[in-house]
Amino acid sequence: MSRGYFVTGTDTGVGKTVVACALIRALCAVGRDVGVMKPAETGVGSDGPLDAQALRAAAGVEDSLDEICPIQLALPAAPSVAAAHEGRRLDVASVRKAYDTLAARHDCMVVEGAGGLLVPLAEGFTMADLAGELDLSVLLVARAALGTINHTLLSVEAIDARGLGLAGVVISHATGALTDADAKNLVALREALGPRLVGEILPLGEGDGPTAEALDLGRFAL
Repeated sequence: MSRGYFVTGTDTGVGKTVVACALIRALCAVGRDVGVMKPAETGVGSDGPLDAQALRAAAGVEDSLDEICPIQLALPAAPSVAAAHEGRRLDVASVRKAYDTLAARHDCMVVEGAGGLLVPLAEGFTMADLAGELDLSVLLVARAALGTINHTLLSVEAIDARGLGLAGVVISHATGALTDADAKNLVALREALGPRLVGEILPLGEGDGPTAEALDLGRFAL
């Protein structure tokens, strides 16, 4: 089983955190000691980094939020853009340092990226670059709504072209119930992905979270 997973999405708002939490719970259910990380979270308000808090709660760890989420930015934009807005220059080395600290405490890591695969973390350094540097298997989260075929297959192509290990694709119904057109479109995506489709998380009720059974680790490629 992989030393860890990097959860990315085909877009923003596709349900990466929900899928990451499902993955964390599935790993914990088979006895893994899971560390979590959200290297950069934007749109952070007075309540703190909510995605990072959700990951920490799913894993049941006591690591500090500053370790789990070393880059916290207010503007809801790509990390490099949000940092420039605040007059900050992001240091990728600080992310690696925090990751190494957490990885030393836990036998498995789940890291959730910001936005999609090619979103810039810092100037000239994308989420794909970070996944490669951390040497983590990539779990791609795809939306269920129209447009997903193009977004998903382009993302898979980029993962393959960069030599990143694709653990699989999870379809997330983050937008709720589908229209008839969306549902038919999704059938085509499932067929196109074949065995690379490793899970599908249906709409959740308000306040509900995914269970440990939401993802089957046995279907993962890596």
